[in-house]
Amino acid sequence: MALRLPLEKIKEFLVDNNLISPEVFQIALEDSQRTGQNIIDILVSRGFISEDYVYQLYSEFFKTPVIKLRGRLIKKSVLSIISEEMARTRRIAVFDKDDNGFLYLAMEDPGDLETINFVEKYTNMSVKVFLTTSRDLDYVYSLYGKEVVEDFKKVIEDNIRETARLKLMRENEVAEELPIINIVDGILAYAISLNTSDIHIEVLRETVLIRFRIDGVLHEIIRIPKEVHPAIVARIKLLANLKIDEHRKPQDGRFRYEALGEAMDIRVSIMPTFYGEKIAMRLLKATAKPMSLKELGMLDETIKLVEESIRKSYGMFLVTGPTGSGKTTTLYSTLNMLNRPEVNIVTIEDPIEYYIPYANQTQVNPQAGVTFATGLRSILRQDPNIILIGEIRDEETAEIAVNSALTGHLVLSSLHTNDAPTAVPRLIDMKVPSFLISAVLNTVVAQRLVRRICKDCIESYEPDEEIVESLKRQFKEIEGKEMEIPNILYRGKGCQICNNTGYKGQIGIFEALNFDEDLRRLINEPDFSLDNLRNKAQEKGMVSMMEDGLKKAQLGMTTVEEILRVIRE
Repeated sequence: MALRLPLEKIKEFLVDNNLISPEVFQIALEDSQRTGQNIIDILVSRGFISEDYVYQLYSEFFKTPVIKLRGRLIKKSVLSIISEEMARTRRIAVFDKDDNGFLYLAMEDPGDLETINFVEKYTNMSVKVFLTTSRDLDYVYSLYGKEVVEDFKKVIEDNIRETARLKLMRENEVAEELPIINIVDGILAYAISLNTSDIHIEVLRETVLIRFRIDGVLHEIIRIPKEVHPAIVARIKLLANLKIDEHRKPQDGRFRYEALGEAMDIRVSIMPTFYGEKIAMRLLKATAKPMSLKELGMLDETIKLVEESIRKSYGMFLVTGPTGSGKTTTLYSTLNMLNRPEVNIVTIEDPIEYYIPYANQTQVNPQAGVTFATGLRSILRQDPNIILIGEIRDEETAEIAVNSALTGHLVLSSLHTNDAPTAVPRLIDMKVPSFLISAVLNTVVAQRLVRRICKDCIESYEPDEEIVESLKRQFKEIEGKEMEIPNILYRGKGCQICNNTGYKGQIGIFEALNFDEDLRRLINEPDFSLDNLRNKAQEKGMVSMMEDGLKKAQLGMTTVEEILRVIRE
């Protein structure tokens, strides 16, 4: 929420009206000052107040009516009065105008007088201001997007025709020619407009395939002629400061890119394949801030377990899952909760994805000799209380991390495993002795990302008996036990906001394993068995990712089909 209100007024609205206690307000205020987050955002994300109430509060304060834009028909001639880039950058939308020459402007922040004056000067019209929600603005931006597909394809096609004259030029020269710049800029800007997390540019035998990963699922976007591929690769290598004339070795780099008012950090990986070099780009918002555990999708019992675990002054807190399952985001959210003036936090990461105020963050740089292991050795000489290691991926890093956790440090890190109990054999495989693992492991959280049902087109339905039996069979095959399917399920019908997919955004499903004396004893047994550990954990009440997912399906957060898709992968 981009709303501005004096702190005294916020306290008056919330505390004096007995919506929250003075103690809760003070805790949220301290968290706000420490992390740089808006106090309202903190209170909403932690469930103390509702977002609807906040907008009502601001409407009263600014004497500004609230407008609902979702589903509203907005004329193209009105919408185009200001460009999409300007609208997104300023978080505003023009949705109507009247016969008296007034422009109707919807805003997240009616107190932003600078933007109101800017719009009046830019349009040469008087403005009537309305308050609206972030989701309503996103709906309006999706209306701009109706023409985006055609515009994107036209830009690509027009510039591909222009590249015919570039065939005889050298790679480093062609990378700076306008048609190639326009093609790459078009791909990046279109990806950002669709909230893409990854771009894949793959060279096939006769063509080049461009795919975007949106909400965890890959979508084919466009195919372009193979002749343009070398120039596109050269352009991206130039942006990422890589060797343009190197085609036989993998290369990794990164660059900053701005479009539609968004600054993005783009991680680039280039890999030689049979038909040419494949490009994978990961898009990360440069201004992103850590989310709360509730925003990530953790249910209350999981949050309580995590909070109890990280209160300990030493030991290991691990997050596990495959690549792209949101491990790093969870680690940052946990670290943000621990970020207090009285502790020294030091991290070693690859790459640094979020900036954490007061934490000392170090980027892995193999060329300069800074690996996870060497960086970790240096970190230990910095008198840390809390250490975050981006990933434990080799024996040396595992050994230093475990010894750090054993000697009075709280260590947060990630591992690649399928579920929480498998973290134990993974560490054993890294030559960490069982007695050390049992001594330092506090908690392991395993996770996956599922697509969230679109809030604008969600509907409930009663699955028939055939569907219920089919789902039970599939869950039993994966989980190994009978799972109860809810009587009422939810799905998205498909609408303009979610591009008719029925899904918008992602949410985590989690499995949290807390290690007590019984589980530590099992790890130390000479004939250690993963199955015994898993069974004992379930006896003690560990909720599996499948069970957590079903709870979220019952609450209307995601679908059972989505849970099955992700767990199977």
